[in-house]
Amino acid sequence: MRTTNFYDAFDDVMIKFGTAESIDNPIMTSIIATSIDNESQSSWQQQLANLITDSQQLIDYLQLPQSYRASIDAAIEAFPLRVPMAFLQRINKGDPHDPLLKQVLPLDTELNSHPHYSLDPLQELNANPVPGIIHKYHGRVLLMPTRACAIHCRYCFRRHFPYDDNTPSRQEWQKSLNYLREDPTIEEVILSGGDPLAASDRQLEWLCQQISDIPHIKRLRIHSRLPIVLPDRIDENFLRWSSASRLQMIMVVHSNHAQEIDQHVGLALNKMQQNGFIIFNQTVLLRDINNNLNILSALSKRLIETGVIPYYLHLLDKVQGAEHFDINRDEAIELHRQLRDTLPGYMVPRLVQELAGEGSKTLIR
Repeated sequence: MRTTNFYDAFDDVMIKFGTAESIDNPIMTSIIATSIDNESQSSWQQQLANLITDSQQLIDYLQLPQSYRASIDAAIEAFPLRVPMAFLQRINKGDPHDPLLKQVLPLDTELNSHPHYSLDPLQELNANPVPGIIHKYHGRVLLMPTRACAIHCRYCFRRHFPYDDNTPSRQEWQKSLNYLREDPTIEEVILSGGDPLAASDRQLEWLCQQISDIPHIKRLRIHSRLPIVLPDRIDENFLRWSSASRLQMIMVVHSNHAQEIDQHVGLALNKMQQNGFIIFNQTVLLRDINNNLNILSALSKRLIETGVIPYYLHLLDKVQGAEHFDINRDEAIELHRQLRDTLPGYMVPRLVQELAGEGSKTLIR
């Protein structure tokens, strides 16, 4: 863990130590919890500091068979368990086949090595010109404000990404911002991670203002799972600074199943829309979770009910540890055909695959 250099408030602690490694560390958890008490932080920060990270906690809360523990413990040695209670509360207790549970349940099958899967399936390290930036596509660039996530999805394509080399301090961010200033072709900045909304509003507001001060940048796009898994993150402070920006604000959320979108999530999405956000959803096609016409149809309908555009349906990125989620290309194409035959066109997400070295996502037909 890095040398401790605390700022004067909890939100800066979350930036400086906003990593899977630090939040899972018992000492850091205690420090964060103390900071919450002292600073009267908002509910989302308390929830982020009290994630389920232990196999026995998960088994007890969800009433899973005790036989799962050895498999969970083996898997979390390589990629830690992290789930917020707000998400766990939507999982059916006692059901090992619940589609939300399967997304976050560590299993020792993740440790199997497969020849066609890699640690960096999108070769992002080849598009990492300065720390904190990935620049793959024309006109837009991706920034990583934090490596922290509120949830560890077991199929995450960045589960092996070297975040230690890509989490700049505020001073180091100037190199990244200079990179943006010096390239007038960049019109859009994408905040990703980790999950950018795991960073504090104080840090995000500062970063947004720095980006806004660059005249040729027109749009700020935020890719986040937090509005789905921890909807209290969309609070008044977030809405205040994001709605005040001159930049056009776009939110891309990530939901894989209609069961994820409860009343609280719907309210969070509505708040963002009322404050000027355009909201898209991207879904990953996952074996035994959503590779089913009825499930995908229900998700699209639920998204439209909440004012969210179903945008992308991704084939799985072939990252080591996620092979058991994959489905073959022909099955995906057939599912997408059935969706087109069943739903109005505006409800049908684009079936895509992200391939290393390509100038855009590849449409699958």
